[in-house]
Amino acid sequence: MKMTKRIEQIPPYLFAEIDKKKAQAAAKGLDIINLGIGDPDLPTPDYIIDAMAAAIRDPKNHDYPPYEGIAEYRKAVAKWYETRFNVTLDPDKEVISLIGSKEGIAHAFLTFLDPGDVAILPDPGYPAYHVNTLIAGGVPYSVPVTEENNYEVQFDQIDPNILDRANIIFLNYPGNPTGATASDSFFERAIAWAKRHNILICMDNAYSEVYYDGQKPRSILEFPGAKEVAIEFHTLSKTFNMTGWRLGMAVGNAQAVQALGKIKTNMDSGVFKAIQWAGIKAFEHYESFVNTQNAIYQRRRDIIVDGLNTLGWTLAKPKASFYIWAKVPAGYTSESFTVHVLETTGILIVPGNGYGPGGEGYFRISITSQEDRLVEAIARLKSNNIRFA
Repeated sequence: MKMTKRIEQIPPYLFAEIDKKKAQAAAKGLDIINLGIGDPDLPTPDYIIDAMAAAIRDPKNHDYPPYEGIAEYRKAVAKWYETRFNVTLDPDKEVISLIGSKEGIAHAFLTFLDPGDVAILPDPGYPAYHVNTLIAGGVPYSVPVTEENNYEVQFDQIDPNILDRANIIFLNYPGNPTGATASDSFFERAIAWAKRHNILICMDNAYSEVYYDGQKPRSILEFPGAKEVAIEFHTLSKTFNMTGWRLGMAVGNAQAVQALGKIKTNMDSGVFKAIQWAGIKAFEHYESFVNTQNAIYQRRRDIIVDGLNTLGWTLAKPKASFYIWAKVPAGYTSESFTVHVLETTGILIVPGNGYGPGGEGYFRISITSQEDRLVEAIARLKSNNIRFA
């Protein structure tokens, strides 16, 4: 069978490979503490499940949904953006439903790149950015985001020679894998830069509702001029523990949102109506639920960061996301350290180089495990003398 060049270019998906290593370790009898994939372990709230159950029983929800999402869901998204970010959106032109933000991000590359066009991507960054650039026939251009610069893109470091070929730049704050948040001045610089070079900002805002110490991350759409140059992707997956439900939205620049919708109408048939009705209910009880959940995540963050710091790391506590991004000890690569930790302790963590060359020398921990398992993980590292220094 002859495969396309496109398939040959695509590396194995990071977490599919990690699942294989986890299975191999489990087969050896290790008790695996999974601090790998960022999949919330907490259940979807009952009030959302109840809304879903009622919607499933209604025959009016059994047919094809509108491609752009039911009007009620788009209005709920617009209302939530106004309440949460003080951003006004036209639900008919500036909001579209997604089958989770990963789907919308993948389709964005098909929407905004012609073969040979450049996508400017953060390194380290979410692996789907790089892969979907290749699928679309585009050219990925990696721009380093470093600890020294708070993982903010340094626009003056982007090669001027590629700007005429670049159509989009992906930004991701709070960031995966780094957990970094961006300053207000960064967003202002990004918007001005995008206007100057006629480049669309694709803002991945999946983790905006996982935050600590009351420091709420911002939407790029809060800043003047953003709607002229930006489309933002969000998902209910992380906010409401709905990763398997597959529901999200793209909002912002009307032309970009409508163009994305044109691709989607030819690629998928939208989100099951009952899930959209459940999403509407999720937004109605947003604030009280998120405050309760973030208190749980904050305790977990503190267990891991404080624990690693007793073992020689000097980590600051991230302000958002449920990821801890840390350097590997001397003498290890990202991969060799994570393999050593897994084989020695049964703790599964993610090598930083899976997020691009800029992630080499780091590893990522997800805190989507119960507190007792996190305490046990730190104890296992200590008992096996796994330290930073």
